[in-house]
Amino acid sequence: MGNQVEKLTHLSYKEVPTADPTGVDRDDGPRIGVSYIFSNDDEDVEPQPPAQAPDGSGLPDGGPGQPLPPQQPYDPQLHEVECSVFYRDECIYQKSFAPGSAALSTYTPENLLNKCKPGDLVEFVSQAQYPHWAVYVGNFQVVHLHRLEVSNSFLTDASQGRRGRVVNELYRYKPLSPSAVVRNALAHVGAKERELSWRNSESFAAWCRYGKREFKIGGELRIGKQPYRLQIQLSAQRSHTLEFQSLEDLIMEKRRNDQIGRAAVLQELATHLHPAEPEEGDSDAARTTPPPGRPPAPATKVVDGEAVAH
Repeated sequence: MGNQVEKLTHLSYKEVPTADPTGVDRDDGPRIGVSYIFSNDDEDVEPQPPAQAPDGSGLPDGGPGQPLPPQQPYDPQLHEVECSVFYRDECIYQKSFAPGSAALSTYTPENLLNKCKPGDLVEFVSQAQYPHWAVYVGNFQVVHLHRLEVSNSFLTDASQGRRGRVVNELYRYKPLSPSAVVRNALAHVGAKERELSWRNSESFAAWCRYGKREFKIGGELRIGKQPYRLQIQLSAQRSHTLEFQSLEDLIMEKRRNDQIGRAAVLQELATHLHPAEPEEGDSDAARTTPPPGRPPAPATKVVDGEAVAH
């Protein structure tokens, strides 16, 4: 179903599935979704099993008697991208590695259970995988969008062995009550494929907690100025900013950055910000070539030491 686009027509505006049924987002003006794009970000790829010897003993091939090298602990500062999200001038999301920030600490699934309360957002992370979000609903269980279906699972099963953390503080929207968050999540258990209104697990979980239509597929009309900005921190003094017409598009890019990892993102941006010198007579040689399958990167300029996309 990935990348398949289906346009849905409606007889009246009442039938457009962008407004929250509880009415919590009615303070915003009417918005129409023009297409539904079903994709799971490839976020549900199973973790690779450890290497085994030919006899299945768990020893590395070619090294009888040698133990497997110890698995490196997951380090958010090493693998993740520090970033902020702005809607116009308002910061609506921030992932920061500032001293004293405990929000990004990760725990084993068993230890994470001791930190969860009903209505909490949980994020499971692992190197080279898309982060997987879920809503903790109590009794050791979570509700999450998994393989194009909203499922109710035990937290330890949903983690697939990945470390996790509670991420209630990343988005800065005002949350619904814990009971409303749990109710939103449980009400959609069993929804699948064309019944879904969310592109990935993060958008579903965030919608359950905040009730904002912007997390839904087609929740915003993509016209005019691009009001969302993803500010990627390159160093203590430098950042790179990308602009988007919708929050769901921005979330897709943010999640892609988490999947490819900090080093790859910095290398990609370095190539974009410092392209090779053009050959004589070739005025296009300095333009950035985006990776296959990605739209061209926006043009940038530097303002007060910050690269700003246009």
